[in-house]
Amino acid sequence: MTELEIEAENKAIAQEYKELLRISYQTLSVEDKKIIRKAFDVAVDAHKDQRRKSGEAYIFHPIAVAKIVARDIGLGATSIAAALMHDVVEDTDITVQDIENMFNPKIAQLVEGLTKIAKVKTDQEISMQAENFRRMLLTLNDDVRVILIKIADRLHNMQTMGSMADYKQAKIASETLYIYAPLAHRLGLYNIKTQLEDLGLKYTEPLVYNDITSKIKETKEEQDGYIKTISEILSSSLKEEGIEFTMKGRPKSIYSIRRKMKNQGVTFDEVYDKFALRIIYKSNPHDEKFLAWKIYSVVTDHYRPSPSRLRDWISSPKSTGYEALHITVMGPKGRWVEIQVRSERMDEIAEKGYAAHYKYKNGATEEHGLEIWLNQLKEALENSASNAVDFVEDFKLNLYAKEIYVFTPKGEIKSLPKGATSLDFAFSIHSEIGVKTRGTKVNGKLVPLNHMLNSGDQVEIITSPNQKPTSQWLDYVTTSRAKNKIKNVLNENTKKIAEEGKELLERKLRHLKITLNENTVNELVNYFKLQTSLDLFYRAGIGTIENQQLKDYAAKKHNTLVNFFKKTIKRTPSAASEQILKNEISKKFDMLVFGAEQNKLDYKLSSCCNPIPGDDVFGFVTINEGIKVHKKDCPNAISMQSNYAYRIIQAKWIDSSQEEFKAVLKITGMDTLGLTNELTKVISNQMNVNIQSISLSSEAGIFNGQVTVVVQNNTILKKLIDNIKKVDGIDKIIRVYK
Repeated sequence: MTELEIEAENKAIAQEYKELLRISYQTLSVEDKKIIRKAFDVAVDAHKDQRRKSGEAYIFHPIAVAKIVARDIGLGATSIAAALMHDVVEDTDITVQDIENMFNPKIAQLVEGLTKIAKVKTDQEISMQAENFRRMLLTLNDDVRVILIKIADRLHNMQTMGSMADYKQAKIASETLYIYAPLAHRLGLYNIKTQLEDLGLKYTEPLVYNDITSKIKETKEEQDGYIKTISEILSSSLKEEGIEFTMKGRPKSIYSIRRKMKNQGVTFDEVYDKFALRIIYKSNPHDEKFLAWKIYSVVTDHYRPSPSRLRDWISSPKSTGYEALHITVMGPKGRWVEIQVRSERMDEIAEKGYAAHYKYKNGATEEHGLEIWLNQLKEALENSASNAVDFVEDFKLNLYAKEIYVFTPKGEIKSLPKGATSLDFAFSIHSEIGVKTRGTKVNGKLVPLNHMLNSGDQVEIITSPNQKPTSQWLDYVTTSRAKNKIKNVLNENTKKIAEEGKELLERKLRHLKITLNENTVNELVNYFKLQTSLDLFYRAGIGTIENQQLKDYAAKKHNTLVNFFKKTIKRTPSAASEQILKNEISKKFDMLVFGAEQNKLDYKLSSCCNPIPGDDVFGFVTINEGIKVHKKDCPNAISMQSNYAYRIIQAKWIDSSQEEFKAVLKITGMDTLGLTNELTKVISNQMNVNIQSISLSSEAGIFNGQVTVVVQNNTILKKLIDNIKKVDGIDKIIRVYK
């Protein structure tokens, strides 16, 4: 580079730095400016010999990230300094300790968090990728600003990705759509989310992106004219009412137009709300709500609103903190238009997310504002599931979920994702309440645990100290918080059963003159075609392994001829024996069940998507070929679900060895005092038995009862029948086959 070019570059760098200070959303003190200047100097020196793919000096990247952090996210000096130095530790000899010595522990912690994220390579397979995201999400527990700066870094990378190879562009863009855009949404950064989505689409589906962009340009003039007509009419009425406001048209983002076209199967011209009108009004805190509804009244004087599309996020803000009134009205030429009404404060919160919150919380510092806000996010990370892919998927589900608002019996409001059930509500109050839930009431009426809630419902939870979750509960909940807690409790229960099963097995084998050691465990696991030692102990605990089967095993083991061959052909310890000692109960997905009742029906696997055991599937009732089973992400799934929804039945793979069976028992006896109580106690105390229905009657001293129980196998049922026979007054007990 020539001296002139170097001078021009240095001038440009200095110019960028000045702009960074000028555009900061927070008011910077003299001390703040010193910290930022020092961080800038460290970054300039650290990156002096580096250039980006495009050829420009590398330092432009950290400055651009710091500008996004300062202006678009609205963070203070600590974060601006960390953003300037976010690549310093990774690219140079400077250590985190050096940064702590030069600045303070907080800045060092942020830079370390950003370095940790960068260290995980991103070009490995999906599970590694998920692990990377999981680590990143878990840094939320340390300091959410790490994620916010990372989002700014990603936004600038997306904006300057032009000189990269195609495959890299597609990869980085997919990753952005997969996790960064939903995160920005969850953090209330709607502007950044929109940019990330549009840029993500630009590199993942360039043809679609260019097509929509050119169509938007073609219709821009006409749209501007249309919006102008509406705004002129509304402006004069609002001015008459003495309301101070600004008004701007806002085109729908390219990504959301694409999503609408895809989801609703419509063309560009058929997407009706391609633009919205935003009215931003001046107000003191006291009159905010009053003025919003006054503006609503002015708008609806001129244009007829769609009652089903009124969104009032002023009375109950979204959990991201978003507040606004959205009114969809029928504008001129029979076209729907969305009008968004926000105060200046609400508008700032919508643009800056949580940074604006603490600006309006009197006297709240940056740290304090973070604390309040962070608590909401920690819930999603409370139970980090063992499988990184599931963890990220669950987290994503909770990121984008639309919300409903329900009330506690005391009238407090709670927000839950759309589709949440009454059992989800129990877990949202406290996981211990969820685990002990015996029943739920919605608006005063008793409802099933899987009852889907609607906005405005009042929900009451009835708990019992003896209640325990069952595996069916996993089908009753939709939130990851509830799912994780139920899985944890179920795992604890199965481990407990496995411990009891181990003792039981040891006793039974002792009778057969066999010692339970590692070798015996290996042999038994192979003999019963299981996978792990815990599988063996669990099945012994629930009674699936019967005495006769153990006798057969013992007979084979004592057979000297077999032993001779065993010694001759010694099995080498391999990965298989390591698998056996794994501390888990594996699922052997091998049976398909249909509908909420989990019925067994005849079916065929469809050839268009070839589902295999364990896949997420659904059943489709065909006209000539019975039930065909398809994967949920089958290419034909969307058209089937939209055109023939009535023919679709739920289906899922289960582990047949852990399946539950219904048995109906007819009981007769003498009606003695407390017999009913004694009988239900015996059934409930029996391990792994649930009463599904019970009808008892007595006449002239004779007791008649019919009980339907759910058991895991015949051994447990026999044991139960024996225990019922011991109850005083019981005469006969027979199993009824319907």
